[in-house]
Amino acid sequence: MPFAKKIKLHRTLSFRLTLWYGIVFSLTSCLAFLFFYVLITTSLRQRLDSRLSDKISEFEAIYNLQGLEDVKSAALIESQAAGEKKIFFRLLYASGVAFSSSNMTYWQEIGINRNAVGQLVEGRSRVYETLTIPGRPDRVRIAYGIIGKGVVAQLGYSMENDTAFIAIFKKIFLITMSALILTAVLVGWFMARRALSGVEAVTRTARQISESDLSRRVPITAHHEEIDRLAVTFNQMLDRIERLVVGIREMGDNIAHDLKSPVARIRGLAEISISGASSAGDDLTLAGSTIEECDRLLDMINTMLMISKSDAGAGDVSMEPVNMADVVRGAIALFAPLAEDKGLSLSCDIPDRLMVRGDLKMLQRAVTNVVDNAIKYTPAPGNIDIHGFHDKDVEMINVSIKDSGIGIDAEDLPKIFNRFFRCDQSRAAGGFGLGLSLARAIAHVHGGEIHVESSLGVGSVFTFSLPRTQSR
Repeated sequence: MPFAKKIKLHRTLSFRLTLWYGIVFSLTSCLAFLFFYVLITTSLRQRLDSRLSDKISEFEAIYNLQGLEDVKSAALIESQAAGEKKIFFRLLYASGVAFSSSNMTYWQEIGINRNAVGQLVEGRSRVYETLTIPGRPDRVRIAYGIIGKGVVAQLGYSMENDTAFIAIFKKIFLITMSALILTAVLVGWFMARRALSGVEAVTRTARQISESDLSRRVPITAHHEEIDRLAVTFNQMLDRIERLVVGIREMGDNIAHDLKSPVARIRGLAEISISGASSAGDDLTLAGSTIEECDRLLDMINTMLMISKSDAGAGDVSMEPVNMADVVRGAIALFAPLAEDKGLSLSCDIPDRLMVRGDLKMLQRAVTNVVDNAIKYTPAPGNIDIHGFHDKDVEMINVSIKDSGIGIDAEDLPKIFNRFFRCDQSRAAGGFGLGLSLARAIAHVHGGEIHVESSLGVGSVFTFSLPRTQSR
């Protein structure tokens, strides 16, 4: 178990964020150390070069004012005062041959760089080099310069103090960086855990939901914008899931209720057939009634399947340019005889072209379902007016179907598109309560919506809003 927990820790986002934070912090610190190291070593070298150059300038001034012997004396005094292990000098001819020097016992490994002397002869004022003496930890900085006609001074200075300073700097840096990296890792772990606390809340909620507690929601802390957006989205998803689950339960209850009557009638007809009909005509009547009830069941089942596929986006939808004006005119031609028989006035005001992109058969069924409802729930004498127009502001086309029927109670309006829902005043007209659900599902498949406005006893207006496409 401990090994499993360790492996699990390595896979957590908190550990990875902390690891990356530590790596980035360490790399940044190393780059900072490198920058300061170069800056310090350069500054120390420049300061030492300036000091060596000043000494050569002093020897040059003495040579010009007092002569070569005074230069030798001044150089000896300088080397003895600083310490023969700290500084040395040589006086050279332009050919690179030494003719005078300080005590070179400690510096006997250091020779003369004839290339540097040659550069001076060619016109350079100073030439510098750094040498490492075998067996010694410190290095030597050497400067060459002309102090008089045909006379070159070689001046060397031990970099022991600078080396010691840099060593102390490295030691302090390593100690400090070790402490800072450890602190950074702890702070990074704390910040990562704190930043991901909202994700853990989402995880806990998901775990509780998996245990069938759909009422749980992720708390919104208003501390982390990204986590809060995730929590809001997750809660919205849960709301939708809960509505779907409730809808499935209600649909199951409604299916059980609505299937009971036709199944009971079919069973009764079958019992009559078994018990024996009085004549052949009665047998035909029973068979016809049985077929009619079966057709009703099949129609209801097919409609439910179409709604489910449309809601899930799994239906076979063939998207092509469709003129909704033709769809509306086709629906009017289909229902005009029925409306006339019932004593209703059916009118249409629609442009020649209202182009959308969609499935012709699905759009035809959506429109015919709404028109059929309007005729079914409008008593004579009554009016059904269909109006089509183009909403230029939002690039939508609208088809409204207005009736002067029984209307819908305000309390029932939010439920009117639910599956199997029927208002109390509409139950006498028959039907399954699936027509409007199917119309809304088809509208959603096409990226649109269907809206309803209604007043009880006044009438209703159903409006399809669908995205417009360019005419061809």
